[in-house]
Amino acid sequence: MSTAPLTLLSWNFENNGKKDPARRQAGDELLKSLNPDLVFRQELWDADENGRTVFNAQARALGMHGELGDGSCTAVFINPKRFSVVRDWTQSRGPQFVLPPTALTLRYEEAGPDALPFIAVSYHLNYASPAQRLLEAEWLTTWADKGWTTPDGTRVTLPAVFAGDNNSFPAPGADGDPALPELLAIKNAPHRLHRSYPGPDGARVPDTRPDAALYTAGLEDVARYWAATQNGTAAAVSRTVDACDTHGPDSRIDRAYATPELLPAVDEVDVIEVDADLSDHHILRIRMNAGRLAEILNRAAA
Repeated sequence: MSTAPLTLLSWNFENNGKKDPARRQAGDELLKSLNPDLVFRQELWDADENGRTVFNAQARALGMHGELGDGSCTAVFINPKRFSVVRDWTQSRGPQFVLPPTALTLRYEEAGPDALPFIAVSYHLNYASPAQRLLEAEWLTTWADKGWTTPDGTRVTLPAVFAGDNNSFPAPGADGDPALPELLAIKNAPHRLHRSYPGPDGARVPDTRPDAALYTAGLEDVARYWAATQNGTAAAVSRTVDACDTHGPDSRIDRAYATPELLPAVDEVDVIEVDADLSDHHILRIRMNAGRLAEILNRAAA
């Protein structure tokens, strides 16, 4: 078994390079330089055209196997030396998502043939409607409840990891987490609507409901988990989107969530800042201990 850590990246690469081949190439080269094993991507518009010419070129540039979701909204890239696809849930995504997620059952090859596979989901919650975002978050949780039959006939629930653009905020409380915005600090009135919902008294409040829904389903914010550990730092909960006049202050829009049994495999979480000319989102990076992940998947299968 390789002792090299596993690197997971999540990135909303703005418009897949803003339709500029040179910019797209620069983004792919940046991802490749981070030596990823799993990449959760968002905004791959038009990558499926002409027989997926752009998408296939991006997979080759990364040296990875790629699975592109419906409408080129999301994708998952995997290191084929370490992971393989057991199932693609394309036909199970339904009409609930404006931007369909990419959801895969993956096998971690280094864990051995009897270890449990796990679910990996790249997602992009709706930009404009807090009601739609909540619906989408609720449907995401169905992939945290997928069953699997072990070699001895026991029925178990698969571990799962989700990463993507939430277009909403995490609940406040973690040290170092960007503060929730004052809504009036969001100068663009439509965006103020997009990022808020009516509270109990009717006054609009920042939208944290997708985060709450995922927590209610038993998922944990991986960055927040790591920041609170003995070795963790506030770098885990750094901004993933920079402040601007129209959209308000720094925010941690891009997040990853996991079922609790996977958390002991996490070794580090940080954010790779990206120049604004390349993308309006930074890259979330998660490092996992390869041996611990293998132990978790084998223990869960026993």
